[in-house]
Amino acid sequence: MFFIGGICYAVIEILWRGRTHWSMMIAGGISFLGLSKISKHFKKSCLFVKALVGSAFITTVEFIFGLLFNIILKRKVWDYSHMPFNLCGQICALYSFFWLILSFISIPISDKIVNKMR
Repeated sequence: MFFIGGICYAVIEILWRGRTHWSMMIAGGISFLGLSKISKHFKKSCLFVKALVGSAFITTVEFIFGLLFNIILKRKVWDYSHMPFNLCGQICALYSFFWLILSFISIPISDKIVNKMR
């Protein structure tokens, strides 16, 4: 799950902005693994609730990675400071919405992968 999430996240970033950073593969792996755990933990909840929790989880991962790689290590992987409703330039409302959409797509996929692995 980690590897699948890492590769997919990197590919999405390359398609979206033309580049990625190796740290985003780790963030993507953690995020996809987290979505799988969220789906299992909230198994009786509807997909919308799972996706909301997933979006919050991915936004948190992004914030932690942003603090580490952008602010502490000064790698300049991304900068949302020009975006409305941003926090320290590391997360913003628009990308949290994008993570909601990504969660809607990724949670059913992770469920299918988990079911096939059983």
